[in-house]
Amino acid sequence: MAFKLNRSSKEPMSEINVTPFVDVMLVLLIIFMVTAPLLTVGVQVDLPESSADSLPEEAEPLTLTINSKGEIFIQESKVEYEKIIAKVLAVSKNRTDTRIYVRGDKTINYGRVLEIMGLLSGSGFTKVALISEPYKER
Repeated sequence: MAFKLNRSSKEPMSEINVTPFVDVMLVLLIIFMVTAPLLTVGVQVDLPESSADSLPEEAEPLTLTINSKGEIFIQESKVEYEKIIAKVLAVSKNRTDTRIYVRGDKTINYGRVLEIMGLLSGSGFTKVALISEPYKER
């Protein structure tokens, strides 16, 4: 009894061709790898450099940003100076032990950054810290 190795042209193909699927998945993987770092950036700020070590992160901190124009942002939403404490309390669910990172543009007046840090500390927030860029050798 001989088996027929050739398929007749009328029989449907029962195998799945996975090559196009793999091609599409690889393209999607590359797209996500390229765009993922771009999604983590909030407000564009030119941070000063520091040689201090990085702090370990337990939970997602609250980020307060002051850009070069002096505008204040909590995460990515713009906030007026008078409403900073109310917004921070609302975002942190009235927890004053929430870690708050202050990102100040290096061209902004240092007194403005200290003024906002003092406002946060005076309102009972105990974990207020500055963020800087890692120092780059030139």
